[in-house]
Amino acid sequence: MTDKALNMNVSLSHYRRLLGTYLLPQRRRVLVLGLLMLLDLGLQLALPRVVQTFIDRAMAGAALETLLIIGAMYLLSAIGENWTWVGWNYVAQNVGLIATNRIRAELALHCLKLDMSFHNAHTPGEMIERVDGDVTKLGNFLSQFVIQITLNALLMAGVVVMLFTVDWRVGLPVLLGLVVALSSAGVLVRRLAALSVRERESSAELYGFLEERLSGTEDIRSNGAVDYVLGRHIDRSTQLFRASLKRALVSVISWRSLHTAFQIGSVLALVAGALLTLDGTLRIAQVYLIFAYTDMLTHPVEELMRHLDDLQQATAAMSRVQALLDQKSALVETGRAPLPLGALSTALHGVSFAYDDAREVADPSNGAGGIRANGGAQGTDCPDRQYTLHDVSLCVPAGSTLGLLGRTGSGKTTLTRLLLRLYDPTCGAVCLGGVNLRDVKNTDLRTRVAIVTQDVQLFSATVRDNLTLFDRTIDDARLLMAIDTLGLGEWLQALPNGLDTLLASGGSGLSAGEAQLLAFARAFLRDPGLVILDEASSRLDPATERKLERAIDTLLAGRTGIIIAHRLGTVQRVDQIMILGEGCVLESGARDQLACDPDSHFSQLLRTGMEAALV
Repeated sequence: MTDKALNMNVSLSHYRRLLGTYLLPQRRRVLVLGLLMLLDLGLQLALPRVVQTFIDRAMAGAALETLLIIGAMYLLSAIGENWTWVGWNYVAQNVGLIATNRIRAELALHCLKLDMSFHNAHTPGEMIERVDGDVTKLGNFLSQFVIQITLNALLMAGVVVMLFTVDWRVGLPVLLGLVVALSSAGVLVRRLAALSVRERESSAELYGFLEERLSGTEDIRSNGAVDYVLGRHIDRSTQLFRASLKRALVSVISWRSLHTAFQIGSVLALVAGALLTLDGTLRIAQVYLIFAYTDMLTHPVEELMRHLDDLQQATAAMSRVQALLDQKSALVETGRAPLPLGALSTALHGVSFAYDDAREVADPSNGAGGIRANGGAQGTDCPDRQYTLHDVSLCVPAGSTLGLLGRTGSGKTTLTRLLLRLYDPTCGAVCLGGVNLRDVKNTDLRTRVAIVTQDVQLFSATVRDNLTLFDRTIDDARLLMAIDTLGLGEWLQALPNGLDTLLASGGSGLSAGEAQLLAFARAFLRDPGLVILDEASSRLDPATERKLERAIDTLLAGRTGIIIAHRLGTVQRVDQIMILGEGCVLESGARDQLACDPDSHFSQLLRTGMEAALV
């Protein structure tokens, strides 16, 4: 999306909706904030009047006690103004942080619900910058912008009124200067917003590059690519520097020009005051009042310029946040059909799939791409394209196990992604327990299907949190039972703090077998109806793999299983075999029958050695 398109998407209604959504629930805090700022405004306007009164009384020869009382009033007012300023700033920061944290949470949840084609197109670093960096830019807008604009506008209006009460010839040039400055500011905000959008995009690109390269530090160093990566980092940093510099320069020049227009009005007011004093129209105390109020205008004007600068950055951030929220997942949930309890039968009916973000999405009202919700074929006509899977059909009865074999790139992992509904098939239907996955709520599907891959994702958290994935509803008794069942009891007892032992991110300090067993325990705790083992033991040595055999048997007991494997020993426990080649089914059937058929692909694999034939 272009900068221009982004800016056009942010209208006044967006600002109103943003403020209403995230500030209305904090109406009490906002009310307290408004009252404190109004009190601050009143005290600021009152202070020069107190000084004027002091000067008038002193020149009139008032008693010392009277002057001391006026001085005490000024001191109390100044202290009150300072503490009021501290108070409303404290409340404003709370309002802003609560609002922006809520936006971050909602934005992160929205991104997690998007399909994998979106995440494949955006690096994690870029998403961090968009979810955190862009939302941070909205902080001042949500916490202070509206009230600050209102406060400073009232302060400027109050000052102008006070100057007109002194003499209209003093107030008029100040009023004209403010009108010129504020009228021009609205035009500049729109022009600067485009520059801020480009700056935010450059920042997201840099963060995305850094995240991707830092995660591959070991490979980059071992292959001598440090200089190349550093050069690319400098290029991205230069782009961000230029975008930031351009926005900052235009911003400074613009705001300084407007400030100059205001200063001209203030100078003319002082000149008018001096002339009126010379001809005896004004008193010395009134001259001080003119000086104090014109000087007081400097702060609200500068604050207004600063907040308008915040506004154009918030506009850029809001356009990017809105663009992210407008992203829709291709995975449309057409119903809320429940999955049956227990082991889940698994079926694919004429499934074809191509990794093509531009592919036509089947009409949800028509089942699943030409397939009825109950799995009956309605037609499988698909446009000619490069398929990762082509016309794949299978049926795994509930409680049985399928061994899925094939060379790298044959479509095995893609098939598992369809079973998890990370993607929808281009054609055909995927069903679990006789229910089309398009008709199942995604959150329900995730609780009934578990996958264990060769890459175990462990977090910098306790053993408990790594096993439960931060689900507080799983109690320790259930955790300990799963650990003992899967043969991790001795390992847990050896840990210094048991379930409260902190694990390093990525599983550093754990053996490959221990990490894999933790992944099995994580899946076991969910009590799924379908378990997918995607080459879960491919990186383990034979001795360690044998230790996992009991854990795998326990995990698959009473459940439907799909095992993707390269090793012969892994598929000895399966009931059925399916062999994929270039996205098509080369062979499928009962394992024992295929093993006894000398002409079958599976029999040939057994004779030649699966490990050699499937690489």
